[in-house]
Amino acid sequence: FFLYTLAGSVLMLLAMIALYLNTIDPETGGHTFNMLHMMDQANHNTWLQAANIRHLIWFGLFIGFAIKIPAFPFHTWLPDAHVEAPTAVSVILAGVLLKMGTYGILRISYPILPDQAQWFAYAMVCMGAVNILYGAYCAMAQSDMKKLVAYSSVSHMGYVMLGMGAAAKIGLDLPSAQAALNGAVFQMFAHGTITAMMFLCVGVIYDRAHHRNIDGFGGLGMQMPIYFTVFSFALFAALGLPGLNGFIGEAMIFMGTFPAFQTVAIISALGIIIGAAYV
Repeated sequence: FFLYTLAGSVLMLLAMIALYLNTIDPETGGHTFNMLHMMDQANHNTWLQAANIRHLIWFGLFIGFAIKIPAFPFHTWLPDAHVEAPTAVSVILAGVLLKMGTYGILRISYPILPDQAQWFAYAMVCMGAVNILYGAYCAMAQSDMKKLVAYSSVSHMGYVMLGMGAAAKIGLDLPSAQAALNGAVFQMFAHGTITAMMFLCVGVIYDRAHHRNIDGFGGLGMQMPIYFTVFSFALFAALGLPGLNGFIGEAMIFMGTFPAFQTVAIISALGIIIGAAYV
């Protein structure tokens, strides 16, 4: 986790320094870290206006944020970090840290480098689809309850990337793009609450049984009916049951993605079925 985050943060820092050195503050004439000035292409000097340089800066920012999401193939730190971490840290990691990646792309990369966002949109959508299916299949293969929830996080963040990529490709002034982007932002919030609840439920059972092996919890509903009800509620939200918050973001993401990327949207929708299977 430390090595991944360090590498990503260094790339982000280099990209931000490059933006600073090549953005002119129109009021003072000096360099600036002000993102509002960075968003105005007129404040960029000739070096930063070159497409290949902007692509490099985009990749520096994107890799740093992709590690935090975590996007495939930068996801391998997540299951290990969750398994080693105590429950409270897992809740903070899943509920807060993962959203910093997608929020960073929306807040920094998209407005400062809009052309690169549109250029990279198809790759972002494909990465989202891989995240959804790969994370769901890995979750289905787990016997450790905490690893199952960790891989489900990888899958759910794929939906966010899917919506973000579709919004960038379509153009934010169209209703389908707004649906995709609003769905992605809502899914960030919903995933934070759902996964935090799931990790807390895993922590509760681990404190009592001192193991997390799913095969060792047969007949749990008979022994702990209230716990069973609460955990079931969290799991139904995770699979996107209508009426719970996991459904709203996913529905909006697919409504926004389908007009622009029909094939990818159909393939990604399989993730809901696999999600139901691992739940």
